[in-house]
Amino acid sequence: MRIAILSSNPALYSTRRLVEAAHQHGHETEVINYLKCQIVIENDRPALLYGGKILNEIDAIVPRIGASVTDYGCAIVRQFEMMKVFTTAKSQAISRSRNKLRSLQVLSRAGVGLPKTVLANHPKDVAQLIELVGGPPVVIKLLEGTQGIGVVLAETIKTAKSTIEAFTGLKQNVLVQEFIGESKGSDIRAFVVGTQVVGVMQRQGVEGEFRSNLHRGGKARAIELTPEIEWTAINAAKALGLKVAGVDMLMSDRGPLVMEVNSSPGLEGIEKATGNDVASQIMTFIEEKIRADESDTVGV
Repeated sequence: MRIAILSSNPALYSTRRLVEAAHQHGHETEVINYLKCQIVIENDRPALLYGGKILNEIDAIVPRIGASVTDYGCAIVRQFEMMKVFTTAKSQAISRSRNKLRSLQVLSRAGVGLPKTVLANHPKDVAQLIELVGGPPVVIKLLEGTQGIGVVLAETIKTAKSTIEAFTGLKQNVLVQEFIGESKGSDIRAFVVGTQVVGVMQRQGVEGEFRSNLHRGGKARAIELTPEIEWTAINAAKALGLKVAGVDMLMSDRGPLVMEVNSSPGLEGIEKATGNDVASQIMTFIEEKIRADESDTVGV
């Protein structure tokens, strides 16, 4: 089987591990910088150019699409779908998960636990918004952002008002979300492959930091997979249509609450925290799907 890893940086841990796992499973691999691909649109003959050559004889792709280039990355994934190539993340699912408001709306319909959230589009009464989510402190988020960028903790109404005005002044819509104090600066990431959670870890933010992202200095450790966490993670990924996903949750007094579902979750944190060979499990999932001819490319 020939598997392409769509990545703009072959030196990244996740990219290297996926290539290594594919080789261990006996597959050919190619790391393709999707930003350097050209889409060829022709009646009944969709194609992609890379390095001046037509990309062909690819059986499956693993998209690793950066948040800042979501639109172009999704266009490339969509073209592979049109070429009937199996993908671990469909273009529509990637796009849906990257928009925080859209993903929360989909997850709400699926019945998974969520923090109280309101959309602020040039709000006139910030105090009312804050009251809707339970009062200060509140978390203010840009609709699009990763690794904790564009996320602010506002401990007072005055701070919230200033923050929202600053964001909206830059023509950015924001979400105002309840602050889950009982999580104590930690969150949980469950890594989903297919319909299974293959690893779960708790991430703890550095002292004085409410964001627990590993990119911001947070620490990770493996924890026990509980039925609540498992149900929430699997159903969140399923609702967004993602076959490989990192589901980020906060533990609250009312159970796990989904903060975000990542369509290109990093492998380094979860593999090092749990000791699980997640990259290999992704390859096994691809093999099983292609063997069953479940290409999942219809309706792009």
